[in-house]
Amino acid sequence: MRSRTILWPTDFSDTASHALQYVVEMANLYQVGIRILHVIEQPTGNENYMILTITPSELAKNMEDAAATKMHDLLSQLDTSLKVETIIRHGDAVDEVLAETNSDDIGMVVIASHGRTGMSHFLHDNVAEAIVKKANCPVLVVK
Repeated sequence: MRSRTILWPTDFSDTASHALQYVVEMANLYQVGIRILHVIEQPTGNENYMILTITPSELAKNMEDAAATKMHDLLSQLDTSLKVETIIRHGDAVDEVLAETNSDDIGMVVIASHGRTGMSHFLHDNVAEAIVKKANCPVLVVK
């Protein structure tokens, strides 16, 4: 862990931004790089039943452009001289985060948990929980 990159999966939420503080602190302590991962998932829910005025490829491009802008803004605010990599992927968040987590160069994952409980916990995918269960490296979950 002490010589490999720290992975920070983000959905650009306030909770995820709070976890970034831990990532930067630990990366500076161990003098390791940071890899920031954002996964663009296929939109689901009632909004998919409306008539689309743009093509699916245009929608995917718009989502990727928005994520790239957020990633650029985030990088401009980071206060570290360490190596920082960014990745934007398309697919299922759990699958994509696990694929990156279980690569040989990741020593630790720092991921935010939205802290859902009760019915909300059962209705929403819990990415952090799935990563903790299936990761091959240590995982720090930040609330």
